[in-house]
Amino acid sequence: MPNEGGPDLAGRLALVRASIAEAAGAAGRNVDDLTLIAVTKFHDAALLRELAALGVTDFGESRHQEAREKARELADLDLTWHFIGQLQSKKARQVAEYASIIHSVDRASLADLLASEEREANGTPIGCFVQVNLTPDPDRGGVRPEDAVALAEHLETIPGLDLRGVMAVAPNEGEPRAAFALLRSISDAVRASVPRASAISAGMSNDFAAAIAEGATHLRIGSAITGIRPARG
Repeated sequence: MPNEGGPDLAGRLALVRASIAEAAGAAGRNVDDLTLIAVTKFHDAALLRELAALGVTDFGESRHQEAREKARELADLDLTWHFIGQLQSKKARQVAEYASIIHSVDRASLADLLASEEREANGTPIGCFVQVNLTPDPDRGGVRPEDAVALAEHLETIPGLDLRGVMAVAPNEGEPRAAFALLRSISDAVRASVPRASAISAGMSNDFAAAIAEGATHLRIGSAITGIRPARG
């Protein structure tokens, strides 16, 4: 659904892609090294199908039941599902049935629930990111920065999981780039222990350029692409 007086879905996607390319160029990075994840929470499957027709293959969802239904409805398409919301322990195994990548692993007990000898044997592990809390609020999702390496090392012991790197959301206050610089330093520490865990999931509609400047590899962009989010059903 287009914004009134503004570009339609294809136009918004084109603008975002152009902005990503511009930010990558400014940072001296190759835009092909960046993964654009369209965050489609509360949007119906029809909009995702439109985005898929425009070349989007990666979709981010944060509500399990909604995500599962969309995955089923769009099973005819070759899509990668990213679970980006806080994951309840009781839903972990259900999310693992459709999500290829989970960005919000923030405790060892959750990682343990995602273990799968079968996925390990089949060579189909679930990608995962250690979510880091960059705020002083303990109620925000994510592990404390000083605990990120320990959690990463634990994830390496879990069968059926493939540690990709670290993930964070910039705090509401302060400069996003400063937060992403901190995340980059945490990523460096994790990579010193787990060298292949080099990805950084960071950057949303309002701050993805700053995230790119600090090394983000996975961008979680919603409203800049989808427009006004529908009312919660």
